Amino acid sequence: MHRIFTTSVASVYVHYVAKVERKGRTQEELDRVIEWLTGFDQQTLRAHLDGGTTFERFFAEARMNPSTSLITGRVCGIRVEEVEDPLMRKIRYLDLLVDELARGKAMEKVLRG
Repeated sequence: MHRIFTTSVASVYVHYVAKVERKGRTQEELDRVIEWLTGFDQQTLRAHLDGGTTFERFFAEARMNPSTSLITGRVCGIRVEEVEDPLMRKIRYLDLLVDELARGKAMEKVLRG
């Protein structure tokens, strides 16, 4: 089992927020991206963050967007669509969407709209 699976989402979320804010985006935009990917509304996301939910449990409870198959690209030199472990692929999807948001990609494109 990879270490990230048992890491709390909250401990990584703060880094996501810092990354997007450094690039001129907002926490609200980040939360919108997370909601699109997982189906978690603001209240549910906060409950997971406050509760110390692990990535494993977070994605086990998520209602993944049916358009996740449209998410393609590289994170840390690895193509997300080629990641074999389903949980790791979901984590990489999130990483890639955060990267796209931080790079200034239009929200419609980040959300595959």
